[in-house]
Amino acid sequence: MSRVVDDNSASSSPTLLPYFGSSHYHNMDLESNNNNNNSGGSGGGGRRVSFSPTLGQLLKRVGDARREGTGDETPVHHTLAMSPETRALPFVLRFSNLTYNVKVTKKMQIPGVNSHIATPGEHHPVGNNGVFSRTKTLLNDISGEARDGEIMAVLGASGSGKSTLIDALANRIARGSLKGKITLNGEPLESRLLKVISAYVMQDDLLFPMLTVEETLMFSAEFRLPRTLSKSKKEARVQQLIDQLGLRNAAKTIIGDEGHRGVSGGERRRVSIGLDIIHDPIILFLDEPTSGLDSTSAFMVVKVLQRIAQSGSIVMMSIHQPSYRIMGLLDRLIFLSKGQTVFSGSPSDLPGYFDEFGKSIPENENKTEYALDLIRELEGAPGGAKALVEFHKGWQMKKRSVFPNIEGAPQDSRGGLSLKEAISASISRGKLVSGATNADASPASMVPTFANPFWNEIVTLSKRSVMNSRRTPELFGIRLGAVLVTGFILATMFWQLDNSPKGVQERLGFFAFAMSTTFYTCADALPVFLQERYIFMRETAYNAYRRSSYVLSHALTALPSLIFLSFAFAATTFWAVGLDGGVSGFFFYFGIIFASFWAGNSFVSFLSGVVPHVMLGYVIVVAILAYFLLFSGFFINRDRIPNYWIWFHYMSLVKYPYEGVLQNEFQDPTKCFIRGVQIFDNTPLGAVPNAMKVRLLQTISGSLGMTITPSTCVTTGADILQQQGVTDLTKWGCLWVTVAWGFFFRILFYFSLLLGSKNKRR
Repeated sequence: MSRVVDDNSASSSPTLLPYFGSSHYHNMDLESNNNNNNSGGSGGGGRRVSFSPTLGQLLKRVGDARREGTGDETPVHHTLAMSPETRALPFVLRFSNLTYNVKVTKKMQIPGVNSHIATPGEHHPVGNNGVFSRTKTLLNDISGEARDGEIMAVLGASGSGKSTLIDALANRIARGSLKGKITLNGEPLESRLLKVISAYVMQDDLLFPMLTVEETLMFSAEFRLPRTLSKSKKEARVQQLIDQLGLRNAAKTIIGDEGHRGVSGGERRRVSIGLDIIHDPIILFLDEPTSGLDSTSAFMVVKVLQRIAQSGSIVMMSIHQPSYRIMGLLDRLIFLSKGQTVFSGSPSDLPGYFDEFGKSIPENENKTEYALDLIRELEGAPGGAKALVEFHKGWQMKKRSVFPNIEGAPQDSRGGLSLKEAISASISRGKLVSGATNADASPASMVPTFANPFWNEIVTLSKRSVMNSRRTPELFGIRLGAVLVTGFILATMFWQLDNSPKGVQERLGFFAFAMSTTFYTCADALPVFLQERYIFMRETAYNAYRRSSYVLSHALTALPSLIFLSFAFAATTFWAVGLDGGVSGFFFYFGIIFASFWAGNSFVSFLSGVVPHVMLGYVIVVAILAYFLLFSGFFINRDRIPNYWIWFHYMSLVKYPYEGVLQNEFQDPTKCFIRGVQIFDNTPLGAVPNAMKVRLLQTISGSLGMTITPSTCVTTGADILQQQGVTDLTKWGCLWVTVAWGFFFRILFYFSLLLGSKNKRR
C-alpha cells in the first residue's frame, strides 16, 4: 500500500490502512486528506496522507532544503498531491508455506561419547558404513505478505532463518529445494521476471575501492539504464540519487579499503543500496543492511529505505536488533525462531500480542528487544518456542476471522489489476527505467532481460576496468619491473652467445627458461578476478550485464599491458643474447612471447574462475606450469617420452612457444653450428690438444670414406631441430596454436562463470 507521510510524523510509525480494494482505499485517502485540510488548516495539525509518486518523480523533488535533527544528511522529500488517476498502482508479494530443508552428512559418533543431541526440526536417518544424514529445517511453513509502500522486516536471533527467508523470496535458493508458493498480485513469480523487477543488496558492501561514489553510481546507471536514455539524463539521475541517499558531501570521495582512506561505513552501505535502486525496482531485498553500523548510520540507512518504499516499491529486509527509532520506520514485522514464525504483523500489534500470550511488555522496555529476549529464553527451554509458534497460528486465525479482507485480499478486490497490467502501468509512470512495456506481452516478456546491447556492456566494463587500473599504477609497475629484471638477468647471463656446441646448449636453456617465465609472470592475473568475483556475482545475478560481455571485456583490457610487457621482454633479451633472424626474427620473437603471455593470462583467468582462494590458486598454477615445462620437450625429447605421457606433451602450453623460437633461431640452412673438431666438444675428448683432434678427425674420415676437415660443417640448424624432435609444426603453426590455446581457455573461463556463479543455495 503506497503512501507518503509528512516529515513531522516520520519518526513515528505511520498508521497502516487496511487493504480493502482499490476503490475503497482511494475513497479513504480522499477522506483523510479532506479531513486534514478542514481540521488542520494551514497549521498542519492533522496528518496528511496522499498518493505516492514513483521514485523518478520523488527524486525530482529532493534538494538541499534542510537536514534532519538526527544528523541525517538525506534531503527531506515533500508530499506530492497527486490525482487519483496517477496514483501508484498496488503490488502485493505473497508467500505461503515456504519450507526449506538441507541435508548434512556426518559420521556416526560413539554412543555416550560426544554424541549429538537432536534439536527440533532435525532428523537422523542412519545410513550404511556408520554414516547418518542429518536433515535440518531452515524454513518451516513460513507465510506472509508484503506490499508496495511498506518496509517488511524479518527479525530473529542468529540462525533463526532471517537471511534464508530473504534468499528464498529473492530466488537465491535453487529450484526444487524450496517448497511453497510465491506470488506477485496473485500470479506466480517467474525467475526471469523477478530478476528484472527486483534488486538484492547483500550484507557485505561489494564495491570497487578506487572508484568514487559518483563514478560507482554512474557505472551502475550505464549498466541498468537503457541506451535510449541520454548520458545527460543518466548523469542527472545519478545526481538526484546522490541527494536521495544523502551522499552529496562524499560524492567525489573514493570508496576506499584497508590501504586507502575512503567513505564511512554508513556511506558505503548507502552506496550499495544506490547501486541496486538506480533502475527503480518494484521489489528491493536487503540482507541485514544495518549490520556493523552505529545507531545513527543505521537509522539513516533505514530512513532511505522508507523513502524508497514510499516511492512505490516493496522493501523487504532482515535486521538483527533494530533500535527504537528504526522501529518507528518499519511497517510489518516477521519474527522467526528456528525457521518458524512466532509473530507477524504491525509493530503496533506487538504489545497486545504478548499480552495475550501472557508475557506483557514492560512500559519502558524496547518492544523488539523484549520480544527477541523472550524468544531466546523460550528457545533455551525444553519445549523450545513451540508454544509461541502454536499461539501465533491461533492468533492469526483469530485475526483473519475478525478482519477477513486485511490478509489475502482476492484478485478482484484490487480493482481487477493483473500483474501484467500493474507492471505496464508502473513502467509508464517511471518505474523500472530499464524496461519498455509491450501491451500484448506476458509479464515476463514485458521488460527486457538486459537493459543494454552486447557491445555497450563491453565498452562500459572495459572503461571501468581501465579506470581501476589507472588508479593503481603500482600493480602494473611491479609486473613490468619483474619482467625487466628477469630480462636483464637473462641478457647478462646469456650475453652474446656464439655458434659453438656450448652456445647451442645455452640457447636451448635460454629459450626454455624464457618461455616458461612468460607463463609464470601471468600468475598475477589470478587475484584480479578473485577480488572481483563477488562483485561480478552480484551484478550478473540481476542481469546488469551478460557474462559473455565480462569475459570479452576482461580479455580486451588485458591486451595492451600484455603487448607492452612482451615488447619490453623481447627488446631486453633479443639482441643482448645474440639471437638470429634480424628484424623479422625479432618481430616473430616478440609475437611468440606475446602469444605466450596471452595463453598464460587466459589459463590463469580460467583457473581463477574455478578456484575460489588465492593461495590455493597459486599452488595449482605453479604446479601445472611446472608440469608444462617438464613435458615441453626441453628436459626430454618427444621421441623419448613414454607413450602413456605423450598426451601431456601436446597439452603443454610451453611446448609450442618453445618449439616456435627454436625454429626461428635455427631455421637458416646456411648457418653452421658444429664444424670439424667441434664434434669432440662436450665429450671426454674435448680436453685433448687440438692437433690430436685433427688426427682423430682424419682417422674418422678415412673410416667413413669421406673428407672431414676442421672447417667442414657437421651440424646445421635443421640437424639441431631434428635432434630436439621439433618436426611437428612450422614456427607459424606454433604461434597460431599458442594463440588458439588462449582463446580456448577464455571459452573455458566463460563456462566456469556460467556454471560457477549461480549464487544460489542448494
